[in-house]
Amino acid sequence: MNLATKKEAYLFLSAMLRAREARMLTREKAERMLDAPSFEDCAKLLTDCGYEDFSRMKAPEIEAALAARRVEVFKELESMSPDFFRIKYDYHNAKVILKADAQGLRESALLTASGRVSPEKLENAIREEHWQDIPKAFAKAVQEAGSILSRTANPQLADFTLDKAYFAELSAAAEASGSSFLKGYAAILADSTNLRSAVRTLRMGKNSGYLREALVPGGKVDAERIAGCGSGEALAELFGASRLEKAAELGAQAAQGGSMTSFELACDNAVNAYLREAKLVGYGEEPAIAYLAAVENEITAVRMILTGRLAGIAPQVIRERLRDLYA
Repeated sequence: MNLATKKEAYLFLSAMLRAREARMLTREKAERMLDAPSFEDCAKLLTDCGYEDFSRMKAPEIEAALAARRVEVFKELESMSPDFFRIKYDYHNAKVILKADAQGLRESALLTASGRVSPEKLENAIREEHWQDIPKAFAKAVQEAGSILSRTANPQLADFTLDKAYFAELSAAAEASGSSFLKGYAAILADSTNLRSAVRTLRMGKNSGYLREALVPGGKVDAERIAGCGSGEALAELFGASRLEKAAELGAQAAQGGSMTSFELACDNAVNAYLREAKLVGYGEEPAIAYLAAVENEITAVRMILTGRLAGIAPQVIRERLRDLYA
């Protein structure tokens, strides 16, 4: 679906989503949740953002409720090319099923219904080789990853295969949408992923061959140039003119043993800064795309705060890992 040709159709939708943004989790609200005297008080504050009362829930119930909220938002805005946002959950499910099968396990609790393909249908496709109703690019990647895992017993190699296919699908979906904003979002996600892989590779002392296996397509920074960076300083220079400049500087430090938490936080915050540019657009596909991404980020933040407080993790530790929020 070409989103860019429907700008006038977004007048009402953009106004509706702007109104919803006022109720989204802000940094100030998140701080109040972190400072609340108990988990129950923390959870009750979230009802101001339109969530149900989580105060009597345990971690599995919280996870299920948040997953259901994501599915509900995707369904409501299905005309807004939610497949772009659903793709990653297909690949998540594939990784879970393939690794569980390799160990003779069943990990249904880790599967999500947020993808394009139901977990049940995907399990059946993988175990019975019924691929007829599975998106072709996805099916091909899962079969290839399964073959690699069976042949090598190396789940990391299978993950690399699935990650490359995921970002190829993501880039293709963004291109098909006709939206320059969505294409930019897909590109910065790929660049962020590649920067993380490069820093981890340097930190572990792995070679460029290993990094080439980990790099994904679709970014604006050339993957071959990233693979050729033999130091954190070289990475920082390569990403210096990009939106990930600050993250790359912290990545150079992390590659030498510095904080990975600060580096990964900067990567996520660079992506969120890109999304916040949609606030400058009066109407169009940009506010709707940013809202969908913001809901996902909000759910991640809510999960981090609630499960952290429930587990008794110090608020300051949670705070240090909390990403910038859209609202």
